Amino acid sequence: MPIIKSARKRVRVTKKATVRNAKTKRSLKEAVKSFTKALGTNKGSEAHRKAQSSIDKAVKKNLMHKNKAARKQRQLSAAAKKAGHKVEKKATAPKKTIAKAPAKKAPAKKKPAAKKK
Repeated sequence: MPIIKSARKRVRVTKKATVRNAKTKRSLKEAVKSFTKALGTNKGSEAHRKAQSSIDKAVKKNLMHKNKAARKQRQLSAAAKKAGHKVEKKATAPKKTIAKAPAKKAPAKKKPAAKKK
């Protein structure tokens, strides 16, 4: 057991995070397993959506690398498509472009004329 106060706190925080991460990983595994079971049934598309969502949550919480998640999602989509389920693509909002007004130029100041000698 650590003696230093900050180390004690790190132990407490780590315990909380471990429980939270385990819960997310467990729900991820359950969603993927339920998807594989539902491939033959008519609830496959709903299970696919839930599995995709749970993978996204795992990435958001840094439990899975984004490339691994993309690979898993691609595999799930391929399996769903092969089983004949309709695979829905994620709805992404179109990027809004804001037209900026052109910058106003400051009026040019006239330099004083050079004195002639």
